[in-house]
Amino acid sequence: MPWNEPGGNQQDPWTGKKPGSGGNNDPEEFIRKLNQKLGKLFGGSGRQGNSDNNGGKGIAFLLVLLVGGWLLSGFYTVDARQQGLVLRFGAYQQTTTAGLHWRLPYPIETVEIIDVEQNRSAQDRSTMLTKDENIVEIAVSAQYKVRSPEDYAFNIVNPDALNDQTQGTLYQVMRGATREVIGRNDMDFILKEGREQIAANIQTQMQQVLDGYKSGLQVITVNLTYAEAPAEVKAAFDEANKAREDANRFKNEADTYANRILPEARGEAARVKAQSEAYRQETVARAEGDAARFTQLVAEFRKAPEVTRERMYLETLESVMSGSRKILVDANSSNNMLYLPLDQLTGTQPTDAQHLAPAVAAATTAPQAKTQQASPTETPAEGTVTRPAREASTRESR
Repeated sequence: MPWNEPGGNQQDPWTGKKPGSGGNNDPEEFIRKLNQKLGKLFGGSGRQGNSDNNGGKGIAFLLVLLVGGWLLSGFYTVDARQQGLVLRFGAYQQTTTAGLHWRLPYPIETVEIIDVEQNRSAQDRSTMLTKDENIVEIAVSAQYKVRSPEDYAFNIVNPDALNDQTQGTLYQVMRGATREVIGRNDMDFILKEGREQIAANIQTQMQQVLDGYKSGLQVITVNLTYAEAPAEVKAAFDEANKAREDANRFKNEADTYANRILPEARGEAARVKAQSEAYRQETVARAEGDAARFTQLVAEFRKAPEVTRERMYLETLESVMSGSRKILVDANSSNNMLYLPLDQLTGTQPTDAQHLAPAVAAATTAPQAKTQQASPTETPAEGTVTRPAREASTRESR
């Protein structure tokens, strides 16, 4: 007969037991067997009389193990570069440094570990308006780290948002500080000599704002990695920069030329002025000397007019004839030959022909000397005259 036919034995085809007869589906039977197994595990005999006591001891021991494991879960380790923030039901309690520490297990207390030595970075690149109403494209990179883990964790929401920097407070502060500093400077200053100063001003502005927020962040350095005109106007901007550079170059060349010419002109003017002053002093001194000499001469002339007149005549003639290159020769006085050092008289060096002149003149000019009349002649090249001629010339000069 089928097992489930009406009036049958109603036995379970798998276990052979009737429903409700203490099979595996009975909760009481399951608990009883569990207590027996626990009693055997912790030293019980497994008999029916001791099953309840042994089961209670096993549960208590199990609870002790669970509580011990739960308490042990309160130990935690903080690295040398980190600091731990202990929270009790979400409220800050203390800050722990490097080493092994213990806290009340979860969910009573939790620990938030923060790396305070890690150098973090943030970047931004966008177009901004300058003071002279020009548009520049600026790229900024900032390096920072956590200075106060308590302020970093509790004072502001998303202080740096490492997963998405654009949502972090530091990114917004960096962009705002950059726009403010760029807006206070001209485009030429930003693109040329002002890069380092712009970066320093951005860092200072960022740190002031972050300190005002009590964010617990410290800005280490800020770099202006890119600063150029937008691509749409870069060609025209380059042309303007080239023209400006040419103007500066021409100006520098003009300054160089002026710096070279002006000292020379000033030196020449000083030299001419000094020469003029020397000439003035010389002329005045000569005039004063002539006046003094004339005054003395007047006094001497009054004492001896004839002697003074003769001396003045001779001095005047000597001064006039000293610069003359002509010699008067009287050939009728004597036939004796006289050699004059014309090279010394004229200031020239003697040549070999001049050294041979006396011998040549003795053979050629002696017969003709008697017939020549005394007359002024040009200085002969050989320089030969007679002794009487010299005496006649001297008398004539006097």
